[in-house]
Amino acid sequence: MFEEACLKTRRTILLSPTRSLILLLMSAALGLPAMAQGRMGVETSEGLFTVMASINACGYDADMGQSLPLRARVRDEVLKAAQTPEAQTALRNLCNFYDDHLQDTAARTLSNYVSLGLNLADGPQVELRTAEANLPPDAIFVLGAVPLLQKLSRAADLDAIWKKHRADYQALVAQLHKPVNDTLMGMDFYLRRTESGFVKHDFVIYVEPLAAPGEINSRNYGDDYYIVLSPSATAAPRLDQVRHTYLHYIFDAKVMTRGTTLRRLSPLLQTVQAAPLEEAYRFDIGLLLTESLIKAVEARLLGGPKGDTKEKDKYAWEATRQGFILTWYFNDKLKAFEHDEVDLDQAYGDWLHDIEVEKIQKFAADVPFEKSGSQELVRRVEHRDRLVELAERALASGNLAGAQNYAQQAIENKEDQGRALFVLARTAIAGGKLEEAQGYFTRAANVSSDVKIKGWSNIYLGRIADLQEHREQAVEHYRIARDLDGPAELKAAAEKGLQQAYQPAPRPDNQ
Repeated sequence: MFEEACLKTRRTILLSPTRSLILLLMSAALGLPAMAQGRMGVETSEGLFTVMASINACGYDADMGQSLPLRARVRDEVLKAAQTPEAQTALRNLCNFYDDHLQDTAARTLSNYVSLGLNLADGPQVELRTAEANLPPDAIFVLGAVPLLQKLSRAADLDAIWKKHRADYQALVAQLHKPVNDTLMGMDFYLRRTESGFVKHDFVIYVEPLAAPGEINSRNYGDDYYIVLSPSATAAPRLDQVRHTYLHYIFDAKVMTRGTTLRRLSPLLQTVQAAPLEEAYRFDIGLLLTESLIKAVEARLLGGPKGDTKEKDKYAWEATRQGFILTWYFNDKLKAFEHDEVDLDQAYGDWLHDIEVEKIQKFAADVPFEKSGSQELVRRVEHRDRLVELAERALASGNLAGAQNYAQQAIENKEDQGRALFVLARTAIAGGKLEEAQGYFTRAANVSSDVKIKGWSNIYLGRIADLQEHREQAVEHYRIARDLDGPAELKAAAEKGLQQAYQPAPRPDNQ
């Protein structure tokens, strides 16, 4: 089941430059680069190691007492390696940046650097593998650390420290392989999944002992899911959280294809406005439905097949009281499913078809919602501009209709107009609407006060103009982007555009 090698396919340039641009920007807008075949398993990441080793050297010590001894050893080795004047300067500059960007909790600070690490390519160069304009918001918050990490990695030879401990990391991978494999296979067995033999998208657990073992970070980029797990010296790994993310991996893709059903169920969102839910669940019926189903599955798995029925029902009811109003419904459906012979694909459609909106509305009206709820593992909405954030999340998940809807609502509600228009531009690109994208990029560049939005909008406008053979117009856009007081990545993209006309990147033969 575990497939650790990803396919490297020969690339070729399409004849149509406009189509190439659409596909290129579509791929970028939806997150990390798509691969011909997904990976599933436990792996390591040098990019993540570099980030975590560096911030540990700068004083990140959350849950240090519960960490494996390897964490302290690596920290000491980094500090020892950073004794030269060049390395001392690089470390001091990075640590000043780290201190200036501390969040209100250690978990939020870790979240920023985990997102950054997951978007770094492996290797000693410490380079982004995702375009800056398409990084998740929490990674953008600490994007300025990249050039500082590059200097520290080079001066202290962090690559050598990584290679020294590769065997330690691989030993941790080997330890987690069986329990993780058993967890995922057990989930497939319970749900009677018929499509699990071929992995279409990534589901990867990265082992990183330099992170706090009390935290587990899950990320969803398009249809791919990544977990950063830090083994503890004092407790077993949180396999329940791995299972929770795996259930998102299974169900999120299914709900995306049910647009008509989601429209029919959307009135149910009105029933949870007073519930203690994260904001996303109040505005996205797909998220609410999927999380309700996941809670129901988790309830049914309590104690195994012979677990106490009352405890299972209690868990489902508690989730319902948190605002996941379909959990109780799915709990009943799963009870019947356990005694049926149909597989998940057959049952899932019936479960959604059988939801009676008016009946659930009446049921929800009598639910005594809790005063506070729990935080979702995979998705978090923590930014001030609620609808813009939901639009960005929807776009990152491939939900183009949702992204467009949220972005338009954000504009109507007078949230960040530049960000909302930038989402609409990238949504138009992903939908193959090039002229519409040009209009949105132009408006975003004109109204936004955010240097990154203004700059990247001009970069994209320059690239579109190049492909339309309007070189003078393209150069003007690149000059505007270059002259902004933006980050190094933006200026580099602008300078490249000024030096030569844009050419779309090649793409795999089989896509």
